[in-house]
Amino acid sequence: MASTQRTGYLAPEGHLEDLVAELGEVAEIHGRLMVAEGPPRPAAWTANIWRNPERLAIASIADGAAQLRARQRNWALYPHRLHRRASLIAERLPHVSAKPLVFPARAPRAPLGSWTLLDEATILAASNCSSPFPNGEARFVEDREGPPNRAYLKLWEALTLIDRHPGPGDLCLDLGASPGGWSWVLAKLGARVIAVDKAPLAPSVVAMPGVEVRQASAFSIEPAILGPVDWLFCDVICYPTRLLSLVERWLATGLARNLLCTIKFQGATDHEAARRFAAIPKSRLVHLHHNKHELTWIRLA
Repeated sequence: MASTQRTGYLAPEGHLEDLVAELGEVAEIHGRLMVAEGPPRPAAWTANIWRNPERLAIASIADGAAQLRARQRNWALYPHRLHRRASLIAERLPHVSAKPLVFPARAPRAPLGSWTLLDEATILAASNCSSPFPNGEARFVEDREGPPNRAYLKLWEALTLIDRHPGPGDLCLDLGASPGGWSWVLAKLGARVIAVDKAPLAPSVVAMPGVEVRQASAFSIEPAILGPVDWLFCDVICYPTRLLSLVERWLATGLARNLLCTIKFQGATDHEAARRFAAIPKSRLVHLHHNKHELTWIRLA
């Protein structure tokens, strides 16, 4: 007998086509929300996965809110349509604090469900979702003075999601470091950083304690010569297949305990390269809220 289980996948803004290409055939599409048959499966181009979504027939705004409250306390609205009616239901639900995090901080731990209105009398809701943030949108209290660019937000988000980060005593290799946003994050955490780029880093980052700059190509660094590192970070601009070769070279040596890299797509999305990254054992491939046309690949020891 065919499974009746379904799963919802919320695409990041502007990446519905990427999610469609990744998932293949789906049962329903509601704005950026796709519903597919079967249990959750790995999907990189998703901001949030809705596990076991259910349709709720509602008689009124009050009834809709009551049915959601009966299932759990915390809910995030995905506002696809009927915005006024959806807002009136949301107003009757307990307030969910969505204050920006002050990094480093743990992601929210309370269960957070997601819901949307399909029509005036039907809610689609999932009590169990993959992201602890409303619609997968991780937000932070930004530092507008220290970092030399906004790339630091990607690293803050990635480290928050994995609930791990480097600290004192850790050696980090930052490939493609210029102008130094990721090196700034790592040095602020107390780690020692080897920042590699042919382009210069911001002087303020170069002056930070623990930062060593090597003016060279990220691809010229020989793992065996450099030696073991606790973390390998890479935010370099290159074709995904070239980054994959770099990652495979480091993995073959076993000299990098933890790896975190940005896969940047130039032009059309290279879905085949993405699948090859996703197939690397013990790794995960995600689209961060602060990613653009790119994915983040993570492999932890």
